[in-house]
Order: sequence, then structure tokens, then C-alpha cells
Amino acid sequence: MAKVSVAEIQETSRAALEAHGAGPWQAAEVARAVARAEQTGNVICGLYYLESYCLQLRSGRVNGQAEPVVSVTRPGVVMVDAQFGFSQPAFAKALPKALAAAHENGIATLAVGHAHTCTSLGYFTEQLAAQGLVGIGMTNASAIVAGPGGKTPVLGTNPIAMTIPGDGEPALHADFSTAAVALGKITMAKAAGEQIPLGWAVDSGGNPTTDPEAALRGALVSAADYKGWALGLLVEVLAAGLTGSVNSLDVKGLKLPDGPPHDLGQFYILIDPRAHADGLATRMRRIAEAIAADPEVRIPGVPRRHLDPVLVPDNHWKKVTALM
Repeated sequence: MAKVSVAEIQETSRAALEAHGAGPWQAAEVARAVARAEQTGNVICGLYYLESYCLQLRSGRVNGQAEPVVSVTRPGVVMVDAQFGFSQPAFAKALPKALAAAHENGIATLAVGHAHTCTSLGYFTEQLAAQGLVGIGMTNASAIVAGPGGKTPVLGTNPIAMTIPGDGEPALHADFSTAAVALGKITMAKAAGEQIPLGWAVDSGGNPTTDPEAALRGALVSAADYKGWALGLLVEVLAAGLTGSVNSLDVKGLKLPDGPPHDLGQFYILIDPRAHADGLATRMRRIAEAIAADPEVRIPGVPRRHLDPVLVPDNHWKKVTALM
């Protein structure tokens, strides 16, 4: 295993993205997200995605030099058109106006449309919490999830993330797929020649499977059966319908090197606790104290992981450095 600093991961990622056609500031924003994912132990959303980003820059599936267009359609509504570019630069460009809208109105929404996959939603909601806001985010993805009892993929993994601000660090941070598992865990199991647990996926006939290859030919299932299915549908409607982006049904595999742009949507809700009842910190502390009394239970995302250096498999780091 190679021991690599977070700063080196960020700089290497930036250089690789620029070498494949991304603009300087766009590459820097995406690289920052890659490094943060590795720092927090979110391997699927870190360097694991970098080669895909680079291949899709070369093929034109993502516009690495897109200049996002930000508009404020109502006092509490901020929209940004990513112009078929990366979601990280689009979010960064719109963030100042979204923060101002949330502080002014007590609540605001930020809709990112026509964007590439954002990979880690929690990367964005933690930025909102760092500004004292409750951050909730959601995004759709390529269709890979079938409804309960079904076999035809209709929804993406359609994750939701939420971060509640705390004293310095988030008081709660959760980022999870509304599917039983993130698609990346299936593809990583296939690459490693490993089986997957029952309950993650069905094959093309709708039968539960432990074979990752059969799962990729079939469909994932929703987390918690119909409850996760309902949440996934909610994400689909908001992430696609309120951003002007496409449905999961109309997005080809996220990591395919060629094809049309992802054209995905991300939808964020920003809540300023100071504009509401003065009880968020007190209520959160009450819950935290009760949870602390049970050593087997913890609040999601508390404490946050901060890895530096990061352990990266030697062969993987060799591939990454070859991208520059």
C-alpha cells in the first residue's frame, strides 16, 4: 500500500483532469472533492472515479471547461445550469448566492441541473453545515434499481445526504443510497472476484443473487423494501423534475466512457436554524447524550474521519499517476 498525503491526492487529481481537458478552476474543484472523499474514507467516490472522469473528458461525455450559469428565480430559489459539465464547479459557482438566500429567507433551495454525476453528496452538504446551515441534498443516477418484486431497472441509486451543524464538527452527517447498496460496491466486488450478500440485487429474471456480474445484468433492490423505493421516487422527482434534468431512465451507465452527457440533477435544501425555533442544538445534544449511554450505537458521521496520509493500493496509485 502506498501512503499518500491528501494534498498529493488533490494535486495529482487536478493534474490528471487538466491533462485530459478540464479547465484549471474546474479541475481544481473536482480534485478537491476527490481528495476529500479519500480523506473521509469514502473510497468509491475518491480516486476510484478519477479514471472515469478522465476518459469521459476525452470522449466529450463531460465538458470539463463548462462555465455554469447561475440564476435566482425567486428570493429563496437558486438555479445553476452546469452546462453538461462537472457538478462540483457548478455547486461552487452557485454557493454564495444560495448561502445568501438561506440566511436572508431562513430557508432556500439550490437546484443544479444538466450536470455530471456528483459522486459524494455529503461533500456538498458538509459545506452547507460549515456555514451554520442544515444541509439536505439528493441526486438521481442511471437506472439500476427495480421496484419491490420487480426486475426492470427504473430508478438510480438516488442517494440522499444530510448534515446538521455542530460545534466545529457536524452534529450528524449521513450520506446513503436509497438502494440497498451503492452501485460501486457491486462493481468493486466484481473486480475483486468476490460474491455479494443476498439482499443487494436480483438477476435479470428477478431472482435474488450473490453474483455481482448477474446483479449488473439485473437490478439492485431498494433499501428497506418499499420504504426505500418511496424515498428513491421522491429523490427522482425532485432531482430531475426541479432541476430540468433527465430521469434516471434516460441516463446511460455513469462510468461508460462514451455516450451522451449524464444530464443529472442535484437538489439541495438549505435551512438556517437561527431563523427558526431556538432549539436545534439543545435537541441534538439531548439525543446525543442518550445515544452515548449505549456503547453499541453512534450518530451517523460522528466523529468524521480525517485520514492523512491515505493508504492507496500500489497498483491503483500507479494507474492514477499515469493519468497525469
